[in-house]
Amino acid sequence: MNPVGVLRSRIDGWFLSRRAPSDTLELTQRNVYIVPTRAGWTLAATLLVLLVASINYQLNLGYLLTFLLAGSVAVGMHVCHATLRGLALRMVPPEAQFAGAAAVLRVVLHNERRSVRYGIGMAVRGSGQWAWTDVPAEGTATVEIAFQPERRGLHPVPPLTAETRFPLGTFRVWTVWRPAAQLLVYPTPEAHPPPLPPGEPLSGPAAASAAMRAQNAGEYDGVRAYRRGDPLKLVVWKKAARAQANGSEDLVSRDTQHTQREELWLDAHAAALPDTEARLSRLCAWVLMADRLGVDYGVRVAGRTVKPSQGEAHRRACLEALALCA
Repeated sequence: MNPVGVLRSRIDGWFLSRRAPSDTLELTQRNVYIVPTRAGWTLAATLLVLLVASINYQLNLGYLLTFLLAGSVAVGMHVCHATLRGLALRMVPPEAQFAGAAAVLRVVLHNERRSVRYGIGMAVRGSGQWAWTDVPAEGTATVEIAFQPERRGLHPVPPLTAETRFPLGTFRVWTVWRPAAQLLVYPTPEAHPPPLPPGEPLSGPAAASAAMRAQNAGEYDGVRAYRRGDPLKLVVWKKAARAQANGSEDLVSRDTQHTQREELWLDAHAAALPDTEARLSRLCAWVLMADRLGVDYGVRVAGRTVKPSQGEAHRRACLEALALCA
């Protein structure tokens, strides 16, 4: 590896280690830095040439122009530093995403000053993809930063950089922030998964409870995928409406032949794939499919068990179990 790269990596690691992780950050003189930009160095060289020429030829107008520009640069440096100093940053807890999709990190910028702060950019440190905004006087602004995790699992939010070059672009004022938030990344769903696996027979108290419930209440507990020729009265329209709202045309019908004596379990054995990530990808697709159909389902993977149920909270619990599978 390049020695310069190794040295730079060590310095960067030491620099970040001095920043305690926190989901809020108030920018002060202790954590805001300022350096000249390339345009600033060019302007400094130009002013030096003007000053030498004015001294050599005794040009009073040259002196005036040189010191007028130098004074403007000095005022611009003060305004640039004050644009970032005093700003408060807050990380919004990130939402879980599927692997391969870009996650959105939302940062709220709060300005207590009575003037607008212009040209503030934020990005993942080292990415080069900036999101810019202006923060209104005594108001807030939200910046959305794209971040794509490498794989599934629980990932810490990467260090972020905030900077501004307002008003002249001759100075770069910047800071580094280490949020404490973490991002949960689900496995990538299989694009074209096979149908859901068959259910497993209920046993013990669960089977007796299902039979008693059907006998006493007269309700159909069993549901199955819609088959051509099923009477419309057997279609579970509530589940159909929910599926259409999620962009699916899947229909389910009540099973009038028998009560629900089986429960659907999604596990590695049912996935029947040799590769671990491929199995998790198929299980993820099955979880989404079962959730659209509105059937009860459970997940068993790598010692984790989520009992059969349904609903948004249950879907998240199942996807989390797949994401954190070792």
